Amino acid sequence: MVNIGPKVSYFCVGLGIGAIVSLLIAPRSGEETRELIAQKMEDGKEYAQRKARELRERAEDFAGRGKNALVQQTETISAAFDAGREAYQREKAKAL
Repeated sequence: MVNIGPKVSYFCVGLGIGAIVSLLIAPRSGEETRELIAQKMEDGKEYAQRKARELRERAEDFAGRGKNALVQQTETISAAFDAGREAYQREKAKAL
């Protein structure tokens, strides 16, 4: 599986640096700049929440798949064990 943690971190740092540079060179008043900063912060918060939700859903999906695979393997092993026990009992009964 690809580790996307550092990529997301670099993206967020780059996004922050770009936002700061754009604010420093933008010809806006203080009030407009504060409103812009507040809006960008809200946008970033929503983006982070959306990505966290998507990652949580993917993790839950992978966990569900893993659980299903474990249940199937357990059932297969249990069936093989039961079949072996029955075969042993049959052979034991024949021997007596």
